Amino acid sequence: MSDSISKSFEHTRDNAFLLRHVSLIINKEELEKLGDAPKVVLASMSSLEVGFSHDIFVEMANEAKNLVLFTEKGQFGTLARMLQVDPPPKAVKVTMSKRVPLVGDELKAYEEEQERIKKEEVLKASISKEKELKASHESNAKASDPMVVDASSSRKSSNAGSHVGGNVDILIDGFVSPVTSIAPMFPFFENTADWDDFGEVINPDDYMMKQDEMDNNMMLGAGDGMDGKLDESSARLLLDSAPSKVISNEMTVQVKCSLAYMDFEGRSDGRSVKSVIAHVAPLKLVLVHGSAEATEHLKMHCAKNSDLHVYAPQIEETIDVTSDLCAYKVQLSEKLMSNVLSKKLGEHEIAWVDSGVGKVDEKLTLLPPSSTPAAHKSVLVGDLKLADFKQFLANKGLQVEFAGGALRCGEYITVRKIGDSNQKGSTGSQQIVVEGPLCEDYYKIRELLYSQFFLL
Repeated sequence: MSDSISKSFEHTRDNAFLLRHVSLIINKEELEKLGDAPKVVLASMSSLEVGFSHDIFVEMANEAKNLVLFTEKGQFGTLARMLQVDPPPKAVKVTMSKRVPLVGDELKAYEEEQERIKKEEVLKASISKEKELKASHESNAKASDPMVVDASSSRKSSNAGSHVGGNVDILIDGFVSPVTSIAPMFPFFENTADWDDFGEVINPDDYMMKQDEMDNNMMLGAGDGMDGKLDESSARLLLDSAPSKVISNEMTVQVKCSLAYMDFEGRSDGRSVKSVIAHVAPLKLVLVHGSAEATEHLKMHCAKNSDLHVYAPQIEETIDVTSDLCAYKVQLSEKLMSNVLSKKLGEHEIAWVDSGVGKVDEKLTLLPPSSTPAAHKSVLVGDLKLADFKQFLANKGLQVEFAGGALRCGEYITVRKIGDSNQKGSTGSQQIVVEGPLCEDYYKIRELLYSQFFLL
């Protein structure tokens, strides 16, 4: 957002998303309350198969004054694509679905099924608890440690079994626990959690609010939110958990409204793609996605109008686009590398190598030169940014400032970068020029300039 909106929120807490002429509605009833006044409805889904757009289209399609505006092309087989290919007026068949509560025999059968499921869950829980209790008895019966006192026999008269919640009381004299004890010091039970590939497995029921809690929260928060309240239909939508079913019926809709398509998908058409490829002028081109006809058309166009290598792989097809036009793979001999002094440059090491080229085991190999190579000129490797160099000189106590795109150092010395205007980035040929009379500042600045590069 703009600075003015951000500052407005910081000072007055004005919410930029509270739009004056935009109303947020959550069901069709609220839309019907707006009346027949002219309005624009933004609805999903764009396919017109399901969702609010599906229901609203059925009601508005038979009015010639209405307009349906598509912002993207519909997928094959959807109602939106059918209307875009064959525009109205026409009649289309639409399936309408509605959720209705269960009544009569259906509700009774549903409740019986739910009761049966609950009984099965209770039975499984009781069987599991009995198995755990039986296992605990067996472990206590096998305990032979003299410090473990079996208190069940002495307490039968007063407290039969001495069992609390299926756990056995164990008395231990000291802190040495028997191996077979399930509660060596005090009844402690570790809650172990299940884990999957995404982390701890959670139980959604632990985060579900009870019906009473939701009702109370709705009553307490009646003064908050959108327009300060939720109407009855909205509350019913949020809280309705009654048994229901979905019924569907097919109806014929006379589509008399206008249709329009405005591209908001952010995709390029064929003409734009051809223009982009011509300006980029790549050496190789790989075409993926798109239909077979469009891919073949673009491939033939590129092959006809340029010397471009075009690949159009099929699904799961592997292609090799390695370029060997300007690069060669060579093998460095151990004898050559033993005399090379490398210097660290960021994550890489660089060095100047004089060698001969030969073949060893049918591989291109760099070998030590047969004769002593001539001395080469010094090479400065690095990328100098005048802004960083200005800060570096200022830290050294020199007075520096920018003037006319160059760096003015002191009273007499100027440092400027001269490069090819057609080259972008640091890969182009550039020169660093130091201008000024031969004086103490000149040699000092030149020495500091050399320190910013790696000398080979």
